[in-house]
Amino acid sequence: MLGQVPYEDMPGLYSLADFTLYPSLLEGFGFPVLEAFRCGCPILTSNITSIPEVAGDAAYLVDPYDIDQIANGMVKLSTDPVLRQMLIARGHEQAKNSPGKEQRALF
Repeated sequence: MLGQVPYEDMPGLYSLADFTLYPSLLEGFGFPVLEAFRCGCPILTSNITSIPEVAGDAAYLVDPYDIDQIANGMVKLSTDPVLRQMLIARGHEQAKNSPGKEQRALF
Protein backbone atom coordinates (compact mmCIF):
# COMPACT_ATOMS: atom_id res chain seq x y z
CA MET A 1 0.00 0.00 0.00
CA LEU A 2 1.52 3.27 -1.07
CA GLY A 3 -0.85 5.67 0.65
CA GLN A 4 -1.08 9.13 -0.85
CA VAL A 5 1.28 9.48 -3.80
CA PRO A 6 2.54 12.89 -4.97
CA TYR A 7 0.84 13.91 -8.21
CA GLU A 8 4.16 14.20 -10.04
CA ASP A 9 4.89 10.53 -9.29
CA MET A 10 1.61 9.26 -10.75
CA PRO A 11 2.70 9.04 -14.42
CA GLY A 12 5.50 6.65 -13.48
CA LEU A 13 3.19 4.44 -11.47
CA TYR A 14 0.57 4.33 -14.23
CA SER A 15 3.25 3.59 -16.82
CA LEU A 16 4.65 0.67 -14.83
CA ALA A 17 1.29 -0.89 -13.97
CA ASP A 18 -0.18 -3.84 -15.90
CA PHE A 19 -3.56 -2.13 -15.50
CA THR A 20 -5.41 0.28 -13.22
CA LEU A 21 -8.33 -0.82 -11.06
CA TYR A 22 -10.80 2.03 -10.52
CA PRO A 23 -14.29 0.73 -9.64
CA SER A 24 -15.61 4.12 -8.51
CA LEU A 25 -19.11 4.39 -7.04
CA LEU A 26 -19.37 8.17 -7.26
CA GLU A 27 -17.58 10.23 -9.84
CA GLY A 28 -17.92 13.78 -11.12
CA PHE A 29 -15.77 13.39 -14.23
CA GLY A 30 -13.27 10.52 -14.06
CA PHE A 31 -9.86 12.13 -14.33
CA PRO A 32 -8.04 8.96 -13.19
CA VAL A 33 -9.43 7.25 -16.30
CA LEU A 34 -7.91 9.89 -18.57
CA GLU A 35 -4.66 9.85 -16.61
CA ALA A 36 -4.33 6.09 -17.11
CA PHE A 37 -5.10 6.50 -20.82
CA ARG A 38 -2.44 9.20 -21.20
CA CYS A 39 0.15 6.94 -19.57
CA GLY A 40 -0.64 3.89 -21.71
CA CYS A 41 -2.22 1.98 -18.86
CA PRO A 42 -5.33 -0.11 -19.48
CA ILE A 43 -8.05 0.46 -16.92
CA LEU A 44 -10.85 -1.56 -15.34
CA THR A 45 -13.47 0.88 -14.13
CA SER A 46 -17.15 1.43 -13.36
CA ASN A 47 -19.99 1.23 -15.84
CA ILE A 48 -21.93 3.87 -13.87
CA THR A 49 -21.85 7.64 -13.29
CA SER A 50 -19.88 9.71 -15.81
CA ILE A 51 -17.17 7.11 -16.35
CA PRO A 52 -18.64 5.29 -19.39
CA GLU A 53 -18.88 8.63 -21.20
CA VAL A 54 -15.27 9.50 -20.37
CA ALA A 55 -13.95 5.98 -21.09
CA GLY A 56 -15.90 5.20 -24.26
CA ASP A 57 -14.80 1.81 -25.60
CA ALA A 58 -11.27 2.24 -24.23
CA ALA A 59 -11.79 0.71 -20.77
CA TYR A 60 -12.91 -2.59 -19.31
CA LEU A 61 -16.21 -1.55 -17.72
CA VAL A 62 -17.77 -3.47 -14.83
CA ASP A 63 -20.59 -3.09 -12.34
CA PRO A 64 -18.70 -1.69 -9.31
CA TYR A 65 -21.11 -3.48 -6.96
CA ASP A 66 -20.42 -6.89 -8.53
CA ILE A 67 -17.30 -8.43 -6.99
CA ASP A 68 -17.33 -11.33 -9.48
CA GLN A 69 -17.30 -8.93 -12.46
CA ILE A 70 -14.40 -7.03 -10.94
CA ALA A 71 -12.45 -10.22 -10.20
CA ASN A 72 -13.13 -11.68 -13.65
CA GLY A 73 -12.04 -8.42 -15.28
CA MET A 74 -8.82 -8.41 -13.27
CA VAL A 75 -8.07 -11.97 -14.38
CA LYS A 76 -8.85 -11.08 -18.00
CA LEU A 77 -6.59 -8.01 -17.94
CA SER A 78 -3.85 -10.00 -16.21
CA THR A 79 -3.85 -12.82 -18.74
CA ASP A 80 -4.89 -11.32 -22.09
CA PRO A 81 -2.09 -9.21 -23.60
CA VAL A 82 -4.10 -8.66 -26.79
CA LEU A 83 -6.93 -7.07 -24.78
CA ARG A 84 -4.47 -4.90 -22.87
CA GLN A 85 -2.83 -3.66 -26.08
CA MET A 86 -6.22 -2.94 -27.66
CA LEU A 87 -7.30 -0.93 -24.61
CA ILE A 88 -4.00 0.97 -24.56
CA ALA A 89 -4.44 2.00 -28.20
CA ARG A 90 -8.06 2.98 -27.67
CA GLY A 91 -7.14 4.82 -24.48
CA HIS A 92 -4.61 7.03 -26.26
CA GLU A 93 -7.27 8.01 -28.81
CA GLN A 94 -9.95 8.52 -26.16
CA ALA A 95 -7.66 10.80 -24.14
CA LYS A 96 -7.02 12.97 -27.21
CA ASN A 97 -10.73 13.37 -27.92
CA SER A 98 -12.15 13.49 -24.40
CA PRO A 99 -14.25 16.45 -23.29
CA GLY A 100 -12.92 18.20 -20.23
CA LYS A 101 -9.28 17.26 -20.77
CA GLU A 102 -8.30 20.91 -20.31
CA GLN A 103 -10.07 21.18 -16.93
CA ARG A 104 -7.09 19.75 -15.09
CA ALA A 105 -3.47 19.53 -16.09
CA LEU A 106 -3.11 15.92 -17.11
CA PHE A 107 0.33 14.42 -17.48
